[in-house]
This record gives sequence, structure tokens and C-alpha cells, in this order.
Amino acid sequence: MYREKKQVSIFEQPENFIVRGLDRENRWIKLAEMIPWDEMEEKYKTGFSKDKGRPAKPVRMAIGSHMIKEKFCLSDREIVELISESPYLQFFLGMERFEPKAPFDDSMMTWFRKRLTPEMIAEANEYVIGGGKKNDSDDNNGGDAGNGARVDLSEEAATENKGTMIVDATCVPSDIRYPTDVSLLNEAREISERMIDWLHKAGGAGNKPRTYRRKARKAYLRFARNRNPRKADVRKAIKAQLAYLRRNLRSLGRMGGEKLPDKMLKQLETIQKLYTQQKEMYDENSHSTANRIVSIHSPWVRPIVRGKTNAPVEFGAKVAISMVDGYARIERLSWDPFNETTTLIDSIERYRLREGAYPERILADKIYRTRETLAYCKKHGIRMSGPKLGRPPADKNEFRAQCLAERMEAKERNAIEGEFGVGKRRYNLDRLTARLKESSEAQIHLIFLSMNLWKKLGAFPAQFLEMIFRALISPITA
Repeated sequence: MYREKKQVSIFEQPENFIVRGLDRENRWIKLAEMIPWDEMEEKYKTGFSKDKGRPAKPVRMAIGSHMIKEKFCLSDREIVELISESPYLQFFLGMERFEPKAPFDDSMMTWFRKRLTPEMIAEANEYVIGGGKKNDSDDNNGGDAGNGARVDLSEEAATENKGTMIVDATCVPSDIRYPTDVSLLNEAREISERMIDWLHKAGGAGNKPRTYRRKARKAYLRFARNRNPRKADVRKAIKAQLAYLRRNLRSLGRMGGEKLPDKMLKQLETIQKLYTQQKEMYDENSHSTANRIVSIHSPWVRPIVRGKTNAPVEFGAKVAISMVDGYARIERLSWDPFNETTTLIDSIERYRLREGAYPERILADKIYRTRETLAYCKKHGIRMSGPKLGRPPADKNEFRAQCLAERMEAKERNAIEGEFGVGKRRYNLDRLTARLKESSEAQIHLIFLSMNLWKKLGAFPAQFLEMIFRALISPITA
């Protein structure tokens, strides 16, 4: 049986489409209660003048709109349209009443990203993880944990170790084109040609310097169409582009490159440094140099060698993470490569500062098991996952039990790998779309804050399952 039913027009019965009230069990209403809006407001307003200019949007609207963006992985324009359509999202942003129009222009999202600092978001993350309590570590490290600063602590009375901390590191790739030497030099040459055009137009009289842009473009396209170039072809293309770029840089020096606008002047400095690096690598016939530039528009991005099969080298920021009770913290964020082992001792000391005791266990992969870290853990009674140094025990039963315990701890350590997977598949952790260095760092902190908030929203089922899991494995690891 099928009964036809037509949609009632909103203009015929408008009372049926009026919002009668919000459901208090809605996820966005519950989420709004977990975030320390007032504490963030106190820090956010310090960056504005008290009596000059137009009043700025509140911090709840600034950070809330980006949390919605990280949840749905949409563009700025689509997020603003989505906010204008949902009364729950407008309540989450702190609006007093539902308005069927956008509360701000989509260009404001860029200004929000510039105003939100990583330190502010890291403090909010500590508040959320701590269950609404402000940790002492907020005052001691001041958010420097994201920069890898060492914490100086005095010796206190020893207490019994408690808890488990999982540590690992990952790369957060930026949304840039895959860099090659020839393509970078070609892009730098084209930008330098536009600078010459601008200076000639601004200067007026005089002949414009020759750039040979048509020949340079043809030479690059001839190389780009070769799908399997030989090493000699690559060096020949690099040499040609270096010659064209060197000529343009000399012309800019004679024309007064310091007269360029600020944006072009910064690009010129980046191009000069890129030329120096590429010329050095060409002369030495090498493929590596210190602080190598891989993007002209994002010169702070560095190549991070990860050794993966599908991506041996990634281009972005490297992030060291610690996870306690299922919630993640950023221990260090850097655009330069670093060994994650150097962050372990600082992470343990910050754990002691928060919890009042050293962790009972550290679950980490083999790269963390250095002589320094193992000696440090042994000194403070911390057990690090992995096999013990020296020969395996002669007793087969003891050796079998040790291997089984290591296997179970390796399964527990997979939780942080799953956190990275959720961030890179469900959020934007696999491709940073922000265009500035500061806004990219803020986006990384916002992603981990969002993941912790949504995890806390459904914390009871997860904690119940974890309790059952620990009860099952406790007889095995005992």
C-alpha cells in the first residue's frame, strides 16, 4: 500500500515551521557547556583596544566557528551558510536568538584564525581534559609545551607512580604542491618577472630589462612533458632555470627591489634564499641543505622524513603527542625536523606536574628506548614498554609471559595511532589549509581540542569499555 503525501508549504502553515524550543540533549548544547568560554574571553580581549575601533566578535563566535569547521571539514563560505541555517549552531556560537542570516561574513574566518593563539587553545584543551579544573601546568609552562621548552622543576617528596602515558609523533602535511627543484625555480622565475613588470610600471621611463620569459617557459614545458627524465636532463633544466632567475634577480637589484610592496618584498627575500640553496645543491651535486625551502608561499614548511612506504617524505609540521586516559595533548610542535625522543623527559615532567606523580607506564615505540630515557625511567620507577635490555630470560614460561605482556601493551599503544587516523581521516590533520604559519599552528591545536571535546561528549561508553578491557588483561600482565 502506498499513501501519497505532499509537502505542506511553509507559506500556508508557517506556525508548523517555527522553532518551538531547542532540545537540551542536543550535542551542540552539551558541547557548549564543556568549553571555558569566560576564561578564554579574558585572554582574548587583551589583544583589543578598549575605546577605539569597531567592537570585535566575541571569542565564542571566533573559536566556535572554527570548531564547526574542523568537525565538518568544509570551506569558510560553506561553514557560514551552515551556521545561518541551524539554530543549534547559532546557540553554540553564543547568539541570543536565531537569525536566518549569516552572523558574519566568511572573510571574518581568516581574521579569527589570526587572533586565536596556540597558547589560548592549549589552555582550553587542558581545561577540557581536566574536567573543568585549571591545571597548575598552565601557569608554569605558559603554553610553551607546544614549542618543546624544558620544564625546570624542583625535587619534591616521592609519591607512588600512577597512570599510563602513551607517546608518539606524526607529521601534519600542509596543502602545498609536491615540490621539485625545477618547478620551484620556474615558479620563482615567474614571480620575479611579475616584480620586474611592477617596478617598470611604477618607475615609468626607461627600457624594461630583458627576461627571456618565453624561452624560459618553453624550456620548462619541454622538461615537464618528459615523464621519465634522466639525471642529465634534470641537471640541464635546473641549470637553465638558475640562469634565468639569476638574471632577473640582478635586474631587480638595479631597479631598486626595496621599492616593492611588503608582500612582494617578503617573496623576494624567499626567492633569493631559494636561489642560494638551489645553486649550492647544484654545484655540490647534492639533494639536501639546511632549512631547505619547499614552498615560496609557505617558506616555513620543511621536509619531514618519515620513512613510510607511501610517503617517505612529508612536507609540514611535526607534532609530538602524549595521550592519557584517551585524551591527547600536544607536547611539541615544530616546522623543523626533530627527534621525538628529546621530548619524552619533558612530557613525563609535565605529567608529574599535572597528576602529582610520575606515570606507572610509558607506552612508546622503539625510537624512544634510548639509554638516556631508559635510565631516567628506571630512576623514577617508570616501566617503559618493549623488551628489556640484555639477553632474554632462560625460563621459557617467563619469556613467553614477557612476550605476551609486550604484545598486549603494543595493542594498548595502538590507541594513539587510532587518534592520528581519526584526525587525518575525519578532520583536516592530513592537509592543513591555513595559509599563515600562526594560523596553521592554531588549526592543529583546534583539531586536537575538537577531537578531545567530541570524545568527552561520548566518554561514558568509552570508559566502560576500557574498564572491561583492563579487567580482562590484568590477569595476563600480572
